[in-house]
Amino acid sequence: MPTSLVRVAMIGCGSMARHHIRQMAQQTGATTISVVCEPSAAAYEKSSATFREVGLEPPPNQPDLERLLKEYAGELDAAFIITPHALHHDQTIACTEAGLDVLLEKPMVLNAAEARSLIAARDRTRRLLVVAFPGSLSPQIRLAARLIQSGEIGQLVTISGVVWQGWKTGTIGTWRQQPELAGGGFLFDTGAHLLNTVADLAGQDFAEVSAWLDNRACPVDILGTVMGRLESGAMVTLHACGDTIRVCQSDVRVFGSKAILRTGVWGERLEMQRDGEPDLKPVDVPVSLGVWEQFLAVRGGTLSNPCPPEVGLRMSKLWDAIKASAAKHGQPVMCT
Repeated sequence: MPTSLVRVAMIGCGSMARHHIRQMAQQTGATTISVVCEPSAAAYEKSSATFREVGLEPPPNQPDLERLLKEYAGELDAAFIITPHALHHDQTIACTEAGLDVLLEKPMVLNAAEARSLIAARDRTRRLLVVAFPGSLSPQIRLAARLIQSGEIGQLVTISGVVWQGWKTGTIGTWRQQPELAGGGFLFDTGAHLLNTVADLAGQDFAEVSAWLDNRACPVDILGTVMGRLESGAMVTLHACGDTIRVCQSDVRVFGSKAILRTGVWGERLEMQRDGEPDLKPVDVPVSLGVWEQFLAVRGGTLSNPCPPEVGLRMSKLWDAIKASAAKHGQPVMCT
């Protein structure tokens, strides 16, 4: 059985890791970050400053993951992987084979083949694997999905989602604009939340997509437009704009025959409007402290895993189809 204090290795100490450190520090007595794995001295120093800000002693850094897993064998329970997308597959397999449960930052992997490989590794090692999509792990999206799947909003008719951010200028010179590390641009980075949350709400695979990507003179996609048809026949439109003002926001609308839902790609809100009501009304849901809190609940057996690698596979299949369609100038592609 899991111990009350989870001993975790944090793999990667970039800006997202620092965000998670602040959230994890609020969960007193639940976790100890025993060691970090960060090859960049500058990134480790910034994360150390964050640990001190929240009143924690910075853990030691072992920048080589293979050595870390050997040196800390038997002293860890879990790994939180927060590294560039192209590293996720091999690092997750290494951690599960070392006997660790894993919370893996989004997007899970680069393609459907890697997703199937992680599912096989999960089954082989019998370790817990949760993908850190805040949408899938949020009480808002979980409730919205239940409302849709239960028929509460009637027949699912269409879903429309949009996400926008000043991503292009904000990521210049970083690994996020290096295709070999990022695996894609805005639609695969911030936009991955859009792809995953919409697929989560739909509760089914896409059958067919048409997509267009525009790099805006960058090495990776900056703009993306996707039209899709779900297996049920419901229609989906997705819009990702990574070249706008310095904001990061989203909006997702689910249209049913009896009600409309409004949420966001991170589960940042949930509103509902039933037939006959004049406006959308907020739906009350529990407050969440983020993805690590949800991971602990899954690991402790109080929550069924809302985001297993099968969810990552579903999004990977969609991303593969988007790339294939965009390469053919929007020609429809069947999802497989």
